[in-house]
Amino acid sequence: MGYKLYLDFSDGSKYYPDYLTHLVAKQSEAVITAIGYDAKVVPHPNEPSMKLLVNSKFVARVVEGCNSISVIILFVSFIIAFAGEFKPTFIYILSGSVLIYVVNLARIAILSIGLYNYPWRRDILHTVIFPLIIYGMVFLLWMFWVNRFSKNKRHNA
Repeated sequence: MGYKLYLDFSDGSKYYPDYLTHLVAKQSEAVITAIGYDAKVVPHPNEPSMKLLVNSKFVARVVEGCNSISVIILFVSFIIAFAGEFKPTFIYILSGSVLIYVVNLARIAILSIGLYNYPWRRDILHTVIFPLIIYGMVFLLWMFWVNRFSKNKRHNA
């Protein structure tokens, strides 16, 4: 509910389309540039997103769903549902959220470079491989949590 309120009150006047999506777009631009490509993000004129250009070629839109916040909320909700002691739970939530955020930036950068070099692979890259990376990682983090730290962990008799 808090994230929905945040989105409802993000008017895009200072950071377009909202602060977190804008931040992810700019950080993705920096990652792609660090890899050796010329990257640039600009506000999309017709929709609430940022256009990502690689070597002056428009390859992707960074929309609200790309900022990883909804995935982090999903991750945190699961960890809280199977919480153990406060300190390990808090540390796991914090470190897992940072890991998800960083992997998401890498995912956007790799996807953008992939779309630049292999535009004919757009569908498989965007709809299969890259969601698999982010959701697969969240699933592995969940399984690690349940098997190592959760109060609901099974104990061998």
